[in-house]
Amino acid sequence: MSVVVIDHHQSGDLLPEVDALVNPNRLDDLSGLGHLAAVGLVLVTLVAVNRELRQRGFWTSEMPEPDLLGMLHHVALGTVADVAPLIGLNRAFVAKGLIAMRRRDHVGHTALMDVSRLNGPPEAWHLGFMLGPRINAGGRIGRADLGVRLLLEGDVSEAARIAAELDRLNTERRVIEQAAEAQAEAEALASLGLEDKGAVIVTAAEGWHPGVVGLVAARLKEKFARPAFAIALEPGGIGTGSGRSIGGVDLGKAVRQAVHDGLLMKGGGHAMAAGVTLRREKLAEFRAYLENALAADVANSRHENELFIDGAVTARAVTPEFAATLNRAGPFGSANPEPVIALPTHQLVYADEVGEAHLRLRFKSGDGSIVNGIAFRSVGQKLGSALTQNRGQQLHVAGSLAVDRWQGTERVQFRVLDVAVPDQGPAVIR
Repeated sequence: MSVVVIDHHQSGDLLPEVDALVNPNRLDDLSGLGHLAAVGLVLVTLVAVNRELRQRGFWTSEMPEPDLLGMLHHVALGTVADVAPLIGLNRAFVAKGLIAMRRRDHVGHTALMDVSRLNGPPEAWHLGFMLGPRINAGGRIGRADLGVRLLLEGDVSEAARIAAELDRLNTERRVIEQAAEAQAEAEALASLGLEDKGAVIVTAAEGWHPGVVGLVAARLKEKFARPAFAIALEPGGIGTGSGRSIGGVDLGKAVRQAVHDGLLMKGGGHAMAAGVTLRREKLAEFRAYLENALAADVANSRHENELFIDGAVTARAVTPEFAATLNRAGPFGSANPEPVIALPTHQLVYADEVGEAHLRLRFKSGDGSIVNGIAFRSVGQKLGSALTQNRGQQLHVAGSLAVDRWQGTERVQFRVLDVAVPDQGPAVIR
């Protein structure tokens, strides 16, 4: 049997014995396309195969060429869900794929958008936070074929049924994830101690669902601003886990070295994410290895963890037209982040909890103009505490803009990333 492997993870010197290994992250690759996700590589491979078949006269009126551009909605979803950097070819894939999705002519994608209660044209963040997690939910805690079946389904009723099942599994996944996340967070806090010392977080426990450890690792990375691993331990003493990294810290390279050194049974990945399999008795040694290997890079990265502001406006300027102008620089995502806007010295006139640990907010400028805001997953975090403790006070606010569509109306929502209490200036001695 002929074997072709299409992959985008980092690889070492030893390559598998296959007929073709399409991977821009091979050490001998000179394409400069290492940022592509596997789904993008599949499309590029199909383009090359299609061109070769065309030159050989394979396609006829009875057997026409496939519409590869018509597949870009799949490429957009996979690229964003895999957190691939939205630069170069990836950016073109997602921009054109979003246009295709907005036509709502694909049965599976349309069913997924409907069950996700997406009430406006899809944007890149919808793919990563609403559609992608539902596709993945089947593989994480249910049946891995559900997502594929949905994307291949041509019957509207059957697609709606599969999408509803994926939505149910995604809700179940969130409950499982939250329980594991709370346990992992407690372990991380105990490990770091009051001094907050440690370059890397490695958590492990029995009873964690292997399908959610990657999500737990991502939450730990966000909360503690350092690379994090979450490992599910099986009764036989084998642990399977995932790691997520921060900018400037190559996790895939460290994991490959750990495999080479015999600390891991197997492992791999890329700079920002990795997977590992190890024996329970190797946990402490693996944790110590990561501390030693990554401490310097983590220290540099955390030192440079600054929030850069792209511009400052007042609440009066935050309009749908302004948001639309900024969106022309999109699609936004990894490596092409949304512009960060500051609201200088705005009064926090309302702050209340809503949904799953979010804060709904309202800010007022000096001329009385109001802008609505939201701080996602901020309750119990430093940002949430800073907001609730400063109700009624003047704050400098940093965030991004999004158009919130509700019951046929559009309004701009300010997504808060950070706040600061204004400097009161030098004291005046009278």
